[in-house]
Amino acid sequence: MRKLPISDLSELSLELRKFIVETLATHPGHLASSLGTVELCVALHYVFNTPDDKIIFDVGHQSYVHKILTGRRDQFPTIRTFGGISGFPKMDESPYDAFGTGHSSTSISAALGMATASKLQGDTTRQHIAVIGDGALTGGEAFEALNNAGVSKANILVVLNDNGISIDKAVGGLSRYLVKITASPRYNKFKECMWKRTGGDTRKSKSRHLLSKTLFALKSSILESANFFESLGLRYFGPVDGHNVEELVYVLSQLKNINGPKLLHIITTKGKGMPQAERNPVTYHAPGRYDAETGLQLSKESDNQPPKYQDVFGHTIVELAESNPKIVGITPAMPTGCSLNFMMKAMPDRAFDVGIAEQHAVTFAAGLAAQGMVPFCNIYSSFMQRAFDQVVHDVALQKLHVVMCLDRAGLVGDDGPTHHGAFDIAYLRPIPNLTICAPMDEHELRDMMYTAQLDTMGPVVIRYPRGLAVHPDWKNTMQEIPVGKGRTLLEGERVALLTIGHVGNEAVKAAEMLRQQGLNVGHYDMRFVKPLDIDLLNHISQRYNAVVSVEDGCVEGGFGSAILEFFSSCPPDLCSVKKVVRLGIPDFFVKHGSVPQLMSLCGYDAQSIVNTVKRIWNE
Repeated sequence: MRKLPISDLSELSLELRKFIVETLATHPGHLASSLGTVELCVALHYVFNTPDDKIIFDVGHQSYVHKILTGRRDQFPTIRTFGGISGFPKMDESPYDAFGTGHSSTSISAALGMATASKLQGDTTRQHIAVIGDGALTGGEAFEALNNAGVSKANILVVLNDNGISIDKAVGGLSRYLVKITASPRYNKFKECMWKRTGGDTRKSKSRHLLSKTLFALKSSILESANFFESLGLRYFGPVDGHNVEELVYVLSQLKNINGPKLLHIITTKGKGMPQAERNPVTYHAPGRYDAETGLQLSKESDNQPPKYQDVFGHTIVELAESNPKIVGITPAMPTGCSLNFMMKAMPDRAFDVGIAEQHAVTFAAGLAAQGMVPFCNIYSSFMQRAFDQVVHDVALQKLHVVMCLDRAGLVGDDGPTHHGAFDIAYLRPIPNLTICAPMDEHELRDMMYTAQLDTMGPVVIRYPRGLAVHPDWKNTMQEIPVGKGRTLLEGERVALLTIGHVGNEAVKAAEMLRQQGLNVGHYDMRFVKPLDIDLLNHISQRYNAVVSVEDGCVEGGFGSAILEFFSSCPPDLCSVKKVVRLGIPDFFVKHGSVPQLMSLCGYDAQSIVNTVKRIWNE
């Protein structure tokens, strides 16, 4: 690509955009973000000596063109499929993937660490570029890194891909500030006037090159407000049209020769080049299958199927809030993903999108609870890892009535290891004062939400998976569930299946398969990880010889470990259970693929449960 004349880069960008649209139509992935960074990826690899120069993509769903350009074009149709390439940068996949990313706001910290390492190693020529966008600059870690970078004197370039949106529309003061910069009438009027006078349509004119330098020098005085980034110690350049590949190449070539921390502000359109994605970037962030010619999504839902768990949450919180004025909803930048957008539409004053800021979301919820409100704070399971300290210190320690709903708990499928909700049970279970529960179906989810909002409750965690629930007739009459009480689904002999959450439906299938083979297992939906149903466990301890725990979380320290702890403390003369087998996510990071494929890989799908029971039945 670097051998091409610069005049060919626009055509290359069109070909790349067409290739992405055609491929993702039948091999779903992150579409709109990738379309918005085509020219940027082309320009970065054209100007910089990758992989020796390091490009770090924040979040990573902006990096599809980067993958195609760096030797993975033929593999691109396998993206996000079992055995195929990852949907995110991955260090062991390519030397061009300088740093693995999947959660937001990490790129500047990583690039600054690399730049500092190069400096300490005496390498003064290597470039370090952090590409941050899709709202990731609202994440606290990004601010911490900017604050550090400004005083570091490290050779780092931050490219701010400003498209005004994350997955949903960007929110907060920083978003408004960026709009103010790019919309400054004095700056843009001056730039447009001088641009027309210096070369017409001739992109390579010396006058225009001189003008660009002049604009860079004058921008701080022309803009109507003090420049936030320069106040932190970063030299600010821009804003620049992120879809003008020749201008990007010129500007990046200039910045390449400027040492120290600097930030290039580019303006892009999420979904660029596909009208449907430009008009509706939220839907087309990851649209599933669509018609490559028309851009129209292909329906994959039938009228007689269960709703998604996230939609059950969204409708239920509105229903509860209508009768309980204390209830408020909170999400860190995922209102559509977790369906809090239903409440934001019905009750805009009581539903809050706080940006990509999980730590703030939890403590914000704690503040609301301290004043008598009942906040439902909905955060994806793997994203809640970022707010662990806030759960401990700001919520649980103070026994505040915060309801933390963990969407995407368990295996999430093709997003892979950065998004699997594998660890929440294990890292939350040791925290005092928490009630932790998981519904086996949407009826239990609604009942748990109803119970969680009652004044008698303290901090509550409700975890549920991505994807479809169980019953098409999902809207049951909600009722209170006794805290810490499970339920008996089947009484049996010899072996008891103890399950938590939606994965219990796999155990239902397994129990039926086993009964057809003459093995009558018991099955118990425990519902609560904390507190455990001690009465039910005592009953099980006296009836069965072995117990198999099944969970869609890590087996190390998870639900099965809690069960094992109980039986290890039972007096031998009062307990007939001699063996506890734990099924769940093993002690490794699970790759990407379909959920059924990954459940089989991890060994807790229905067939794996059957195999386990048959192995231990006569022991």
